[in-house]
Amino acid sequence: MNYLTKPLFSIYFFVICLGVFSCSNPSSKSAVTVEEETVEESKERASPLKSSSGVIEGKKVSVQYSAPSVKGRVVWGDLVPYGEVWRTGANEATNVSFGTDVVVEGKTVKAGKYSLFTIPKENEPWTVILNADWDLEHGHFQYNEENDVLRVDVSPTFESSSQESLSIEVVKEGLEIKWEKAKVLLNIE
Repeated sequence: MNYLTKPLFSIYFFVICLGVFSCSNPSSKSAVTVEEETVEESKERASPLKSSSGVIEGKKVSVQYSAPSVKGRVVWGDLVPYGEVWRTGANEATNVSFGTDVVVEGKTVKAGKYSLFTIPKENEPWTVILNADWDLEHGHFQYNEENDVLRVDVSPTFESSSQESLSIEVVKEGLEIKWEKAKVLLNIE
């Protein structure tokens, strides 16, 4: 070997060794990145994201929401104040999708996606709202009444047993909202 190829050979040998060493090292950057992604993906939300879908009288209906838990708190009139707009869930706004036009509590609603809000009231029917702004990151904080497409009053029922986590289910009669001891059925045809 002449004096010019010796340094090139040394550099080439060093690069090959470095490549082999870094690929076999369990603490390499790619292993750390994968672990961080796994840790990030395994973090749970305090109010898990849930969904329900079904067909009501041949019409596709789906709902997506974050389900808060009671956790020993007083829900109605305290955590969720009476007379104020509630995002009917936690975190971002709950949204409801209709595949075709539907009739909700006797009123026609066009096919599309809507946010769902509720105004709980003490000893009175609750107001259930569908709003055209469905992609609200902060729920009721961004709520704008001017974009309501539906407002109906629905009487809640109160059961003897308590449900820990909020549940919003598509049932054959419509959309059933249950949390703590309260149950609200929004009729959909």
